[in-house]
Amino acid sequence: MSKLHVQALHVHPVKSLAGTAPDAVAVEPWGLSGDRRWALIDPEGTVLTQRRHPRLALASARPLGGDRIAVTAPGLAELVVEVPEPGPLEPVSLFGKKVETVVAAGAAADWFSAYLGVPVRLVHLDDPAVRRPVDPDYALPGETVSLADGYPLLLTTLASLDALNALIARGDHPEEGPLPMDRFRPNVVVAGAEAWAEDGWQRVAIGDALFRGARECGRCVVTTTDQRTAERGREPLKTLARHRRIGKSLAFGRLLVPLRPGTLHIGDEVRVLA
Repeated sequence: MSKLHVQALHVHPVKSLAGTAPDAVAVEPWGLSGDRRWALIDPEGTVLTQRRHPRLALASARPLGGDRIAVTAPGLAELVVEVPEPGPLEPVSLFGKKVETVVAAGAAADWFSAYLGVPVRLVHLDDPAVRRPVDPDYALPGETVSLADGYPLLLTTLASLDALNALIARGDHPEEGPLPMDRFRPNVVVAGAEAWAEDGWQRVAIGDALFRGARECGRCVVTTTDQRTAERGREPLKTLARHRRIGKSLAFGRLLVPLRPGTLHIGDEVRVLA
């Protein structure tokens, strides 16, 4: 087995939109710098994701520095979104839990509403250090997270994807494989590991950053969404349900919480400490 190393890094500035693949990125206590600091909400204040709006996959956001972003989508001109000025906090509902955010300028609401065909607003997580705690069942005191699904980072491995695709090829819907890694929307992709080895990683050092492995990542319908067409299939959930059920989760990937900040680079050695 070759030395474990970082094969790819991914940052998604707006929750459920396509993002970018930088060569290097800073690790903050609540996740990668700029990752999932923005989200769309409906008129009731509920955060929108690809679960209900798969077309979000076709829109993308790239960081411009200081949490400013540029967003693009089919049929629309690129829009630069500035970080909102400090102002009244807008409580939003994310998986049934309240998170306080700040609403972006109206131009962003108009742009995204035109794209989705429904009224939405764009909100920004202004202070991730205090706004949203990690799931208390798996958190240490004081740990917080951005607008990611529940944990600061998601790590996946190439070997596990290869193993999953081999299972799909032998399953009921082989025509849907092989699946690309973007179905799983990870932050860190590792090469050189054995398939499913990440299930047991409790403490991981990457570059000068240190992480603890909180738990496996339970997968949802978003993984069945082709990130290039927004079309839905049945895989990988059918195969994960048959072969990768861990407790109540259909598992793929490892959820990480930073213990020591640092900077990650493509090619960095990944050291499993426990």
